[in-house]
Amino acid sequence: MEHFEKLLSENHEQLIFCSNKESGLKAIIAIHNTSLGPALGGTRMLNYSSTDAAIEDALRLAKGMTYKAAIAGLNFGGGSAIIIGDANTDKSELLFRTFGKYIEGLAGRFITAEDVGTTVRDMEFVRMETKYVTGISKSIGGSGDPAPVTAYGVYIGMKACAKEKWGNDLLRGRKIAIQGAGHVSRFLVEYLYNEGAELFVGDIKESKTRKILEFVKAEIVDPDEIYDLNVDIFSPNALGAVLNDDTINRLNADIVAGAANNQLADEEKHGKMLMDKGILYAPDYVINSGGLINVANELEGYRQDRAMKHAESIFEIVSKVIKLSQEAEIPTNIASRKLAESRLEKIGRISNIYSGKSEFAGRLGELTKK
Repeated sequence: MEHFEKLLSENHEQLIFCSNKESGLKAIIAIHNTSLGPALGGTRMLNYSSTDAAIEDALRLAKGMTYKAAIAGLNFGGGSAIIIGDANTDKSELLFRTFGKYIEGLAGRFITAEDVGTTVRDMEFVRMETKYVTGISKSIGGSGDPAPVTAYGVYIGMKACAKEKWGNDLLRGRKIAIQGAGHVSRFLVEYLYNEGAELFVGDIKESKTRKILEFVKAEIVDPDEIYDLNVDIFSPNALGAVLNDDTINRLNADIVAGAANNQLADEEKHGKMLMDKGILYAPDYVINSGGLINVANELEGYRQDRAMKHAESIFEIVSKVIKLSQEAEIPTNIASRKLAESRLEKIGRISNIYSGKSEFAGRLGELTKK
C-alpha cells in the first residue's frame, strides 16, 4: 500500500518494476501524467543506497518532466526511468536491449532518452528493441547528444534573468560559478566564455574540471567552497537537492540558474528562502527544458536549427514566470508550477495536480488568467 500511497500523493499514473536475471537488469519506470501526450523522460543509471531511494528519484524526475513539457508548450507527458547499477562497470548490450523490451511492452506510453549515467550508444542498444527511444545518433536518423541544446537553453534562461536583475541581458564580465563539469556544463561554459563571462568551475571529479579547461579559460574551485564564492550567478549543473538550508544561507549570488533537475531540496521552503534573500531563481524544469525540446523535435523529424530556435523561447517563458512571481509576490518555482498546471488543466482536462495548500495559492488563479 505504501507505493500506491506514493503514487496517489502526487497523482502519478504508473510505477513499473523491471527485472531480468540473465542481463542483471533492475529498473524502475515512473509515469506521472499523460494528459498532454505520451510520457517522455530520460533513463538514468546510478547505484542507489536503496530501492526506495531509486523509486523516490524516479517519481520526482517523472513529475518534473510533466511540468517541463507543459510549460515548454510540448505535447508530451512526464516519465522517467532508473536502471540501478554502476554505469562504469555494469553496462552491456544485453542489459540495454532487455530494458528496451520493457519499453516496447508499454506500447508508446513511455518514450525514453539518455540521462545521467547513460549515453547515445546505450540508447542505440535500446533502439534495437523499440522505436520508443530518442537521443540516438545522427547516423541512424536521431539528434545525437541533447546536451548542446540543453546548455543553450540554460544560457538563454540566464540572459532572461540578467535582463530582469540588471536591466540588460549581457553576461560579459559577469562572474558565474558552474557547479558540475558534466556534459551540459561542457557546452554551457563555451556559450558563457564566448560572451566574455568570468567562470569558476567545481566538480567532485577534478579530471572533469580539467577537461573543461581544454575548451575555455576558467578557475577551478573546490566543490565544497563553490557556494561561498562572491559571484553574479550560481549555476547548479550536477545532481539535485543542492539548494537547502545550509547552502542557500551561504550563497553570495544574485541569480541561481542551472541545468540540474530538482535543485530545491524542499520546493515550498527553499524557493521562498531564495526569494527572501533577494536571489532570483530560474526554476530548473523551465531553464533546462532545452534537452526535452531537442528530443521532442527528433520525434517530428530532427533539424538542429529548429530545435535551437525553439530553445530560444525559454527566454520568454522565464520572463513570464518572473512576471507572475512579482505580481503574485510568490517564489518563481511556485509561479512556474502554476503556469504549467494551468496548461495541463486547460488542455489535458485534469484537476487537482496542485494541492492548493501553499500559503501562496490563493492569488494564483486570478493572476494566471491575465
